[in-house]
Amino acid sequence: MDTEKLDLRLMSRTLQLAQGAKTAGEVPVGALIYDPVHENIIAEAANAPIASHDPTAHAEILAIRAAAKTLGNYRLGGLWLYVTLEPCAMCAGAIAQARIARLIFGASDTKGGAVISGTRFFDQPTCHWRPEITPGVLADEGAALLKAFFKVRRKS
Repeated sequence: MDTEKLDLRLMSRTLQLAQGAKTAGEVPVGALIYDPVHENIIAEAANAPIASHDPTAHAEILAIRAAAKTLGNYRLGGLWLYVTLEPCAMCAGAIAQARIARLIFGASDTKGGAVISGTRFFDQPTCHWRPEITPGVLADEGAALLKAFFKVRRKS
């Protein structure tokens, strides 16, 4: 398996999911959970806190919930999470609790991110699980989608 090509293909899919969130009026973030052993996508999600009236309905959380339900297990060891934007502290906590093996994200988030920005959640001594982290996959595309979304919102 060529991991770099796979990362690009799956991140492209998360960007499509993010576009769907944008169309729905949500902050454009998409996520998916991938099983590298069986080579299939277990779950996909897009941000939905506005539509669901749920502040925890970030794309990462929704994808983790769907994968856990599909697999019948709250532990998602061995699985990979792709997301278009650096996860916040809440999502990083959920990633650790789920025992996600690998986190691949696009754009960094200097204001709300908690992986390579801000609190650097996985570097904290109280964090008991640290996924392998691959930042910056299709980061420019994810950042452009977010910038365009917020540019329109600021004009409204």
